[in-house]
Amino acid sequence: MNSIGQDEVIPIEHRRTGSTAAFEAVVRKYMKDAYFIALGLVGNPEDALDLSQEAFVRVYKNLHRFNPKQDFFPWFYQILRNLCFSHLRSKTRQRRLFVADADQRQDTAEAADTFSPDVVAQRNETKDRLWAGIGKLEPKHREIIILRHFQNLSYEQMSTALFCNKATVTSRLYHARKRLKEMLQNQKGGRQE
Repeated sequence: MNSIGQDEVIPIEHRRTGSTAAFEAVVRKYMKDAYFIALGLVGNPEDALDLSQEAFVRVYKNLHRFNPKQDFFPWFYQILRNLCFSHLRSKTRQRRLFVADADQRQDTAEAADTFSPDVVAQRNETKDRLWAGIGKLEPKHREIIILRHFQNLSYEQMSTALFCNKATVTSRLYHARKRLKEMLQNQKGGRQE
């Protein structure tokens, strides 16, 4: 996911002037990456699909705000990220309501809010443990792991996408890896978190 190329500026400029068909090339290029980023952040395939599609709808509606002299990905990523984090906050609020309501509903809310490594990792035990660990990370740590190790963004690209300096990216990635390693070691030793 590098910055927007010259071949994408033309479709975006056409969209800004009213051509909906021109925007499809940009959507096709980023759709798969958007889905996997959302999946990494929210942990549910259906929600990830809905959120990634909603991000493109919002991009489409707000292209007049995009500056084609800047990179496309950081602008797009912020829209997707905000949608995912809003979704997670909403699920947390819903979960609290269920827990307060009754014990039976508590089980339902926990099942709905559980990060689903079986779906993500496709029955591979090592991947299951990894995705379960990633799902337990704080959102900012989960996000940095996804961007670096699953989207292969450079430190510079992450810095741009997250609107922070490289030192913050480096620090956040260090702490995320350290916490993930601790959780995986605890799981391997039989001490589930």
